[in-house]
Amino acid sequence: MSQKREHPAADIADLGLQSDCGSCFGLCCVALPFAASADFAINKDAGQPCPNLQADFRCGSHAQLRQQGFSGCTVFDCFGAGQKVSQVTFSGQDWRQAPHTARQMFDVFPVMRQLHELLWYLAEALTLPPARPIHGELRRALEKTEQLTSGSAQELTELDVAAHRGDVNALLLRTSELVRAKVAGRKKDRRGADLIGANLKAANLRGANLRGAFLIAADLKGADLRAADLIGADLRDADLSGADLTDTIFLTQSQLNAAKGDTATKLPSALNRPTHW
Repeated sequence: MSQKREHPAADIADLGLQSDCGSCFGLCCVALPFAASADFAINKDAGQPCPNLQADFRCGSHAQLRQQGFSGCTVFDCFGAGQKVSQVTFSGQDWRQAPHTARQMFDVFPVMRQLHELLWYLAEALTLPPARPIHGELRRALEKTEQLTSGSAQELTELDVAAHRGDVNALLLRTSELVRAKVAGRKKDRRGADLIGANLKAANLRGANLRGAFLIAADLKGADLRAADLIGADLRDADLSGADLTDTIFLTQSQLNAAKGDTATKLPSALNRPTHW
């Protein structure tokens, strides 16, 4: 790609899209359900505190989550929604001291997380030079989404977040098309494809559409994923060792955390190399 991509760190910081667990009331450990599986050691209903959650809202097993069968916790990212709900929507009043707020707080959290995830994608889209023709629309969508995050608890629970996601996704798809059009040659379209366990070693996936693809345990060692769209792709246990994800678009930290990789894996500048690689 001929134009240098900007770094989205400023927008991400300004929008509060980095998780700050110390400012959250352990909402991901309470509000969300999980089922006993390869990702979680036990069943837990929505609204039920995880047994690892301590009185100070910290995880009592944080350092041993993978070893104790809670790898799903290590890859989760709320995009800063937890602290926004805790400190802004509910003004720092936690659900233990004010139990009458608990149900509404737990209902608001997943809505806020979706809005913050959209803000993350929109902030990234605004750093992509090929998307400049629609930067105005992207900026307006970002401003509208940010405004929605400032609504009251009632407004957030009543929000048709699926409809808003649909509107934003249309813009993100246009962004993807503009970015991938800059890649020469024919691009692979594997949107939503079942690629579980697929042998994609050293595959040329540059500029590919991999939106929502199931890449669980896929062999992507040495693959070229530059400018590929990975929004919503399931990368659990995918092997990205030596792969080039330098300019991959709409890739999140949680997707990387769920995958495997090594020191030779090339990453987008806004993301960090997972500690377990």
